Amino acid sequence: MVIGLTGGIASGKSMIAEELKQRGFPVIDADNIAREIVEPGEEAYHQIVNKFGKEILQENGEIARKKLGQIIFTDESKRKQLNQIMHPSIRKRMLERKEELLEDGVKTIVFDIPLLVENKLQFMVDKVLLVYVNEEIQKERLMKRDGQGEEDALQRISSQMPLKDKKHHADAIIDNNGTKEQAIHQLERLLEKWVDG
Repeated sequence: MVIGLTGGIASGKSMIAEELKQRGFPVIDADNIAREIVEPGEEAYHQIVNKFGKEILQENGEIARKKLGQIIFTDESKRKQLNQIMHPSIRKRMLERKEELLEDGVKTIVFDIPLLVENKLQFMVDKVLLVYVNEEIQKERLMKRDGQGEEDALQRISSQMPLKDKKHHADAIIDNNGTKEQAIHQLERLLEKWVDG
């Protein structure tokens, strides 16, 4: 079974991913894979350099994320081009990892995908697990975490699909409005049902 773990900024998704790891579940993290596939020598790396030119490279040949970020931040079509390279490569690598784990006899795998719902990747997983917080708590946690003001926090939250809109895409929801212990308790009950049941 593949569990698709998703959430939003400051929702507590990373904490739940960590708890799953501690319980022995392999977690394949889309953000980590995204960093891996743009390393020199990788297929996506070559495609990005061909598309955006050598001026996005640092002296050591690695992609300068800031430079690339500035290009795609202001240009919607360039952002689409980058996503057309990145997304298939990320999916392919995640599915390769999944196959390796299945060959090793692993029964339950977690895909940690922040944009699971936005990018319509439900087809990659058997169950969607959403870590949910209401916007007020999300804002408070984000301000505390990043030390930024309310405006910055709200801007970052509003750049994502609202968590309440993700709810009807989820097979299960961990309500993380309370304490960490409460969230972990919900996770444990869920694992009993999904994995042990």
